Amino acid sequence: MRIYFTILSLLIFTISFSQNKIDTAQVVIPNRINSEEGKSKPYVIMISADGFRYDYAKKYNAQNLLKFSNEGVQAKAMIPSYPSITFPNHWSLITGMYPSHHGLVDNFFYDYKLKKNYAMNKKDIVEDGSWYGGTPLWALAEKQGIISASIQWVGSASNAGGKRPTYYYPYHEKFTPSEKVSKVINWLKLPEDKRPHFISMYFPEVDGAGHHFGPEAGETEVAVKLVDAAIGDLVQKVKDLGLKNVNFIFVSDHGMIQVDGGNPLEIPSMLLDKNRFDFYNSQTLLRVYVKNSDEVKKVYKELKSSKTDDYEVYLDKKLPKYMHFATRDDRYDRIGQILLIPKAPKVFLEKNQKTSLGKHGYDPKQVPEMKATFFAWGSAFKNALKIDEFENVNVYPLVAEILGLKIEEKIDGELKVLKPILKK
Repeated sequence: MRIYFTILSLLIFTISFSQNKIDTAQVVIPNRINSEEGKSKPYVIMISADGFRYDYAKKYNAQNLLKFSNEGVQAKAMIPSYPSITFPNHWSLITGMYPSHHGLVDNFFYDYKLKKNYAMNKKDIVEDGSWYGGTPLWALAEKQGIISASIQWVGSASNAGGKRPTYYYPYHEKFTPSEKVSKVINWLKLPEDKRPHFISMYFPEVDGAGHHFGPEAGETEVAVKLVDAAIGDLVQKVKDLGLKNVNFIFVSDHGMIQVDGGNPLEIPSMLLDKNRFDFYNSQTLLRVYVKNSDEVKKVYKELKSSKTDDYEVYLDKKLPKYMHFATRDDRYDRIGQILLIPKAPKVFLEKNQKTSLGKHGYDPKQVPEMKATFFAWGSAFKNALKIDEFENVNVYPLVAEILGLKIEEKIDGELKVLKPILKK
């Protein structure tokens, strides 16, 4: 009973969308069927557990995930794209592109060309595909004759890439993990012409626990085991269906670290002048837009000279290349010209602003706690294989290869990175 109430508290603390009325109904796009070739394709079930840090499975003895990954493929870690936050990285996983290239540079940002705000908690905005660059895997599959389905993956309720999944559920917090498993099984019971061969699904519980209780808390362990139990249930029920060529890919978008919320960094006072600046503070990254472009270098020098040892100041064009977040990468002009990057576990807080115990968003190269999880098992994957770290944009071409999909645009991921984990 005590664990039951703990689980309920985790569900309450997950990301909240501002909806007056929550619609839990499935959306079905009519008049779609698998092509004859599509019917013979393998199945790929891609599962994201938000905030499932690279070491959580071993740390909290996630027995099912450890068993399946030990039998299949287990990465030492997966490297999130920068910044290591939820919306940018889910879209990187599903498009094979870095955030600066697909346009979701943050959970909240302003587009100066469109003169509009993107906000992850606004239903009408997140379901507007014009915000999203790239072709998500479900759209790629649908365009090539393969039915897809999604449970609450970032962007899956939008028309990004020109095609929504045939079956999908927009984001809400009403479904338990076991209910999500049941919905996947129901899809896989459909007749061959209607049955999805690419399924993406999302679990928010581990991220919610990590934020509100910290990565070392008992509540986070409970959340890990809750998701692990759901995965075990899913795999068994899929096995009971007797389907052939089924593959599971378990990923996360980022890790988690406990931050120093009691001693926050202050926003530099000069940036409070709204006539001169806009700034966007995710607490682990402060992006600055200088309204008069002629002032950028001057402002940068002032910020640099007055900074403390607890954070770094970068001109966006000078950001290290490996982060793929500099001016040269910013295809949508959404990042800003100056970046203030705190050193973990420090965070920037505005006046009277609070933070959660756990946070993410830091550079994974500098803060290993940001690293994510990658496990894979099933008919396409080699057995008992352990691999080194790799960037998350490489998952996209892997899935495309398994499903025999042709990638028709330039992406950042490369098949050569993960092709060695496939049997053939």
